[in-house]
Amino acid sequence: MFYGEANTLRRKKLIAWVTSLVGVVVIGGVGAGLLVLRGPLGNQPNAESVTKTASQGTTTKTAKAPGSTLSQRIGQNLLHINQPMNILLIANNARNATSPLSLGTAAGQADIILIAHVDPTTHTVTLISVPRDTLIAMPQYNISIPKIKSAFNIGLNVAPEKGPELEMKAVSKLTGLPIKYWIVTDFQGFVDAVNAVGGIQVNVPARLYDPAHSGVNLQPGLQKLNGEQALAYVRVRQNAAGNSYRTNDFQRQQAEIQVLQIMKHKLIDSATNPIKLYQLVKLWHKDVATNLSTEQLVGLGMAASGSSVKQIILGSDRDSMDLAGTALPGVNKQGHLTGAYYDVLDPANIYQTLKPFGSTGSSTGLPPLPLPENINVTVYGSQSYYNVLKQAGYNVTFAGGQASGRVTIYYPPGQIEMAWAVGRTLGTGNAWVAPNANLSSGIVVYG
Repeated sequence: MFYGEANTLRRKKLIAWVTSLVGVVVIGGVGAGLLVLRGPLGNQPNAESVTKTASQGTTTKTAKAPGSTLSQRIGQNLLHINQPMNILLIANNARNATSPLSLGTAAGQADIILIAHVDPTTHTVTLISVPRDTLIAMPQYNISIPKIKSAFNIGLNVAPEKGPELEMKAVSKLTGLPIKYWIVTDFQGFVDAVNAVGGIQVNVPARLYDPAHSGVNLQPGLQKLNGEQALAYVRVRQNAAGNSYRTNDFQRQQAEIQVLQIMKHKLIDSATNPIKLYQLVKLWHKDVATNLSTEQLVGLGMAASGSSVKQIILGSDRDSMDLAGTALPGVNKQGHLTGAYYDVLDPANIYQTLKPFGSTGSSTGLPPLPLPENINVTVYGSQSYYNVLKQAGYNVTFAGGQASGRVTIYYPPGQIEMAWAVGRTLGTGNAWVAPNANLSSGIVVYG
């Protein structure tokens, strides 16, 4: 963890614009690099850097080479950036936050979770979006709703830097990717970023109206959004406009990537304008926290300048389920899962998706999903659900009846993993999954 003279958590000022919520951590890094190299700080020597190990409470000073300047140290970093690296990007949803690592007056969870996989050898940046409502086991914590976004909040309650550190561990376990670095911003950081570049042009696919949550109120079509409007556009997942657009977290993740791409081009344009670049630095310096040094950030940006940007969204709305409360040993310290909507991801799918990026294996810490051939299912209502399960290899029986709309999946107490497998296969995105004490074996589906 890097600290300044006052021993407070150091926020990176010179290149905060490249590391804000937009997620394009290294896009346009040349502009930031030129600012540093040509600016007044570029030729200033720095006798030492100060690092502190939070867990040990010790401070170590590392001397720099005589005459070492920021620009020289950036050059040294460039020499060592020759392998892919992963950076965790977190948007803190704390209300009235005083800093990106603040709990604020409410929330304080990882509202947006992205991994920036930077590969300088292929000149590619891959943004890997992790669903914030992913169900994971957190057996050492008293957390009633154990979603991956909550790891950030648990850490913040210990110490500011523990928030991103604990989130980083949870995401690394889920993805199997080694992650050493993190960048955190908050809602205000996103608003500032969009406003600083003069707003963004967004093509809104359909009517959006959500006064109760995100506050969005947009008509379809191409339009210019300011910071507040762009934030509402990115956050909405409970659209009340009467259409099927933006009604879940996975559609919201797609909108996040859309806005990131737009911001990428705006940032690169701004980086060519020194006045605009200084304005961005001034506006954003308070909105970003990271454990990357200034030299690392600028060097990384310059090394990956011009990279193409790709996207991967782990899971889909098919993985979302409304889980009833139930006993579930190991899911948290209480051994009881509180009812809520969760995204139940398949570690095998995650591993196959991320293996090309260096994943060594994925784990949610939950019971593994059984194979379809080992699950007996009885379906009431829609024969289409029977057909889907039959084709997938389940031992399924159709019991007739009328289609009932929303899918309900009942399972014997203690065998929730069978219901997860069935729910993922049906892929309705809103199935009600609950234990039924009258069942001793097999799954019953109404739909």
